[in-house]
Amino acid sequence: MKNSWNDEDASEFAGDDLAMRVYTSRLLGAEEDLVLHGGGNTSVKGTATDLFGEEIEVLFVKGSGWDLKTIEAPGFPAIRLAETARLAQLDSLSDAEMTRQLRSLMLDPGAPSPSVEAILHAIIPQKFVDHTHTDAVVTLSNNPAGEDILRELYPDCLILPYVMPGFILSKQVYEAIRDIDLGQYKGIILMHHGVFTFHDDARTAYDDMIELVTRAEQYITDRGVTEHPTEAGATDLMDLARIRRAVSLVRGRAQLAVLDDSPDAVGYSRREDLDAIATRGPITPDHVIRTKRIPVIIEGSPAEGVPEIEQFASDYRAYFERNGHDGLHILDQAPRLGLWRGRGSIAFGGSTKECGIVADIARHTRWCVQTGESLGGWEALPEKDIFELEYWVLEQAKLGKSSGPGKPHQGKVALVTGAYSGIGRATCEALHADGATVVGLDIHADTGAALGEQGMLGLVCDLTDDAAIQAAVEQVVATYGGLDIAVCNAGIFQSGERIEEHSAATWDQTMAVNLTATQRLLTAVIPYLKLGIEPSILLVGSRNYSAPGPGAAAYSVSKAGITQLARVAALELAGDGVRVNVVHPDAVFDTALWTEQALENSARRYGMSVDEYKTKNLLRREIHASDVARLLSTMASDTFRATTGAQVPIDGGSDRVI
Repeated sequence: MKNSWNDEDASEFAGDDLAMRVYTSRLLGAEEDLVLHGGGNTSVKGTATDLFGEEIEVLFVKGSGWDLKTIEAPGFPAIRLAETARLAQLDSLSDAEMTRQLRSLMLDPGAPSPSVEAILHAIIPQKFVDHTHTDAVVTLSNNPAGEDILRELYPDCLILPYVMPGFILSKQVYEAIRDIDLGQYKGIILMHHGVFTFHDDARTAYDDMIELVTRAEQYITDRGVTEHPTEAGATDLMDLARIRRAVSLVRGRAQLAVLDDSPDAVGYSRREDLDAIATRGPITPDHVIRTKRIPVIIEGSPAEGVPEIEQFASDYRAYFERNGHDGLHILDQAPRLGLWRGRGSIAFGGSTKECGIVADIARHTRWCVQTGESLGGWEALPEKDIFELEYWVLEQAKLGKSSGPGKPHQGKVALVTGAYSGIGRATCEALHADGATVVGLDIHADTGAALGEQGMLGLVCDLTDDAAIQAAVEQVVATYGGLDIAVCNAGIFQSGERIEEHSAATWDQTMAVNLTATQRLLTAVIPYLKLGIEPSILLVGSRNYSAPGPGAAAYSVSKAGITQLARVAALELAGDGVRVNVVHPDAVFDTALWTEQALENSARRYGMSVDEYKTKNLLRREIHASDVARLLSTMASDTFRATTGAQVPIDGGSDRVI
């Protein structure tokens, strides 16, 4: 374990204990093998001035929702130290009451809630307290002889058995240290949980953490195997989409299915003993709220319906019946992690962030499990202990807060063409705001950077190239597991050529981009949309379909063509639950098609000012790209669940159409 302390950096925080606390917390948070997605907390004891101007002793402890890797001073709410420590003297304290009391002791009620380990931090007398869930120590504590190994390895640490976090753990530590000088120890090792180090000097507490973890790593290196099998894998994208659909149906809402087919993930999935070693439980119980107790193991080529997912749900219900009690309501029965035989692992979740957390835990877990096996085996905590943490009210509250309220397209995957600017860009933004994971296609070279800045994926794609379309669609499915929404928006508009003087180039290019590319895209996406969740195809037509104008034959015909294509698709796909609808915008001027000069020329033809021309519809309203985008996102939602084959104008009302 590398010690990342830097004297020059640390000198900036000399004399400011809270700033130093931020610095060393970030050092710990930067090491995934120490702190993985909120697994760990830190604190510092100091003084603060209360409302009456009186200086009081406080505990600055990591607040809920903050990550040690990026934490700042506001992430350490101040709570009254003496009163917090005194809570450990109580014989019992419910989770709800503990949370209420800790909040009542905060100097700023608007600050984030203090860590559930706040009482434990308070009763440790040293100023700086560091707590991590290090992989190396957890691996050793999961060994059948783990306690003996740790006692031999850490004669200078207090070793304590596993108990539930929160008040129970605080009470355990209180009883263990009340009659001893804790300063004789470098740290506290909690079985199946993690490590605490402490000192009045921030650097010493940090150095001790690194040294203790390094001991465990060295023990593992000397006696075990840390390099595990790696193999190449191959993925059937239709199978991946089937798995995603099965998980989404069990969970009751769309889920992403992010495949990790890295060599080590594939190697793990091909182990002959996978069923035995991968289904014993999480390496540390804190992971259960992210991954559930065990993953689902899926055979190489799942059948229709993916029976392994259905069996997982049935087994989960039995698990709840064995361990539940009155007053508890069963959570959803869908897996969060899949081990796909010979293909790798799959993280399931409602967002890329959620899937990223599951994937990271899976990566650390397979290393710990395989390494543990090489050291004589590994075992998780009993099922009952895992269940208690999974259904612990404080963990459920934490998970609910992090997941946030559901959005119309949460967990869905959307593909939008012509995404760099105009209606396409606005549609990407609207779908993204409504929770979708969005991929935009455009021929513009800066598409990736433009959409990437907003948390979306942009792919450069020439939609007149059949192979490029197929490759882009396959990349979407390979990245997120499937497809639910396809918006065909890409198009070009060239006017001014009457039919008798129409050039072949204008006609052919317009048909290729507006019509043929749309048909090619539909051909590529339909097989995956049939396996999507509430799947929807949306085509961006034009008022010109029903009210064409002179000099725009190619454009008008191409938009009529995609409208007819959509009508046929609606007939063909209804039986598969895929909705197909068209919107017909008109006079959307905040797009790349309309330059200032083009606007002035068009307004002049009508004898209007530019402002008058922009609102020459019945409602006298200017139509923006964002208006079209919001309509498209709404039509892809459950609001239009019973609508297919529709054509919806968004033109402010056109007397020529009406």
